[in-house]
Amino acid sequence: MEECAPGGCLMELCIQLSIIMLGKQLIQNNLFEIGIPKMKKLIRYLKSKRQSYKDHEEHLKKKQRYEEDHNLEPFAGLTPEYMEMIIQFGFVTLFVASFPLAPLFALLNNIIEIRLDAKKFITELRRPVAVRAKDIGIWYNIIRGVGKLAVIINAFVISFTSDFIPRLVYLYMYSPDGTMHGFVNHTLSYFNVSDFKPGNEPTQPVDFGYKVEVCRYKDYREPAWSLNKYDINKDYWAVLAARLAFVIVFQNLVMFMSDFVDWIIPDIPKDISEQIHREKVLVVEVFLKEEQGKLQMLETWKERERKKGENCKSPRLSRSQRGSSASMYCHRADV
Repeated sequence: MEECAPGGCLMELCIQLSIIMLGKQLIQNNLFEIGIPKMKKLIRYLKSKRQSYKDHEEHLKKKQRYEEDHNLEPFAGLTPEYMEMIIQFGFVTLFVASFPLAPLFALLNNIIEIRLDAKKFITELRRPVAVRAKDIGIWYNIIRGVGKLAVIINAFVISFTSDFIPRLVYLYMYSPDGTMHGFVNHTLSYFNVSDFKPGNEPTQPVDFGYKVEVCRYKDYREPAWSLNKYDINKDYWAVLAARLAFVIVFQNLVMFMSDFVDWIIPDIPKDISEQIHREKVLVVEVFLKEEQGKLQMLETWKERERKKGENCKSPRLSRSQRGSSASMYCHRADV
């Protein structure tokens, strides 16, 4: 296995991310995104032009807007657009510790892509069918998952691929004068040349001017004169414990800050929430007024029916008139 450079693996990861953000995101994706629809549109136009020569009269006729739009590329949905944004979000958040300029390049790419997407949707694609949606769907859960995973990955990148934790451990545990003087010597172990396999030992002493007896290499292991030579020493476990502690503290601290900011800044602004509450109160008041109006109408109707019932029993009329009037009023009351 190839080991990282003496400065750590962050530089190699930084170079890879710069190639991805500059070459792939900023150049390749944007060129393909505007070039491929243009090529398909040109091919479809050439095919339609070849067919139009067979019917010259229809070719001379002025085409409607929908007929011209038929030559455009069909709308394939928003899944490729969401996928591109999720991949970019993953590169920016997961490895931002090794390439801090990734958010800047992502911003430049998005500024350019906004205009390219607008031109593509207006001039290169057919008009999409509008559909109502509550939110972006499953993509929101994917973004939340990537964001939580990014915290853990960045914590491991900082602690295991850099000398940040070993330097702190040496500064607060092993430094005799409280400085970083002697840190490199502390990270190097001893290896006896006589323990090399035949043919792998250093070259002849004449090349160096002196005989080589001991080599130094970067690792936390016991020296050659120890009883347990070349075994992992206690410094290795101290650095490993500090790295794991840093991962746990970093993760919980970032999660706490994220939840605190989420609590401080609500999803719905205060003025909008007050407006929604005011609208609910107005709806309840209108509903209560309607119910009160219905109740008053019902009471009024019952009062009229009661008065009509009293008129049916009025003794002022003659027997014949009373019978006909009573039957009329009673008939109305029944209806």
